[in-house]
Amino acid sequence: MATIREVAKTAGVSIATVSRVFNHPETVASETREHIDRIIAELGFSPNGTARSLALNKTSIVALIIPDILNPVFPEIAKGVEDVVHRRGYSLLLCNTESDAVKENEYLAAFLGRRVDGIIIAEGLLDRKGEEQVLGKGIALVHIGRKRNDTWASSVYTDFELGGFMATRHLIEQGFKRIGIIAGPEGQAEQLDKLRGYERALSEAGLPLDPDLVSPGDCEIEGGYLGAKKLLNAASPPRAIFACNDLMAIGAMDAIKTAGLRIPNDVALVGFDNIRMSALVDPKLTTISYPAHRIGTIAARLLFDMIETGTELSEREEIYIQPELKVRRSCGHSGRLQEMFN
Repeated sequence: MATIREVAKTAGVSIATVSRVFNHPETVASETREHIDRIIAELGFSPNGTARSLALNKTSIVALIIPDILNPVFPEIAKGVEDVVHRRGYSLLLCNTESDAVKENEYLAAFLGRRVDGIIIAEGLLDRKGEEQVLGKGIALVHIGRKRNDTWASSVYTDFELGGFMATRHLIEQGFKRIGIIAGPEGQAEQLDKLRGYERALSEAGLPLDPDLVSPGDCEIEGGYLGAKKLLNAASPPRAIFACNDLMAIGAMDAIKTAGLRIPNDVALVGFDNIRMSALVDPKLTTISYPAHRIGTIAARLLFDMIETGTELSEREEIYIQPELKVRRSCGHSGRLQEMFN
């Protein structure tokens, strides 16, 4: 049974190029792709998971670790990963840590003992020492979340600080000067990045940072409701609120309406994530897009590149996904044309 290495050698290309024919065919020149396809047919190479397992001593199993299965962002990531995994003939193990480092480590220990071919961790807590243990076993590893400078592993990341900055700056551009924030849990680096972006936008606009306008949240609808209620009960309440995820923004909507206020006439609102529900609430929610399904797909393709070519520490890759502002009615924008396409 032919292996991917034999295909690469016969075709006169790298293993990575053969892998891209399966995982990222759009990145391979058509002439090269057709040449490799002919060699694959001649050698009878199959990317089927069972065949690969026998030929390469693989398990045809990959794992995805997420922090919160109830947050719509992470099932979307899981769907993107699973779409690629299924096409590759692999099976997917899905683990939910509830942002608990102990649970994350327990799952990783189980994977190291029972063996999986690759692991994707979304907004995880794994440090460099833990990464070395995973990669040292020859297991491919990809992070999803924020940019990490202290990592050996490959990653698909977005700039959460820039996203927080964009959300706050947009509210400033609408003329708002008292802007509150419903922040995420202090222990989550991605949420702290959004808070830093909020602070930077205020600073660059010459607006003061008022501690009374910073309300803690928990990334849940209930936390958003309580966070908005706290802001609205302040001595000088905000005229606009940035909620650090869409679930909290939806909770904030409920609190604002319960207080007898209108969105955006009395209080404007911006979220973060662009979950499907954000375009269904009334008014439709202005938000920062985090393309979760696409990110999951890219992370899985990157993981399979590593599985096929080996997991050398020196071959770490980073793929950056730019945050994007989705303007809808909740922020108080005057025009409706942009909303039609968001």
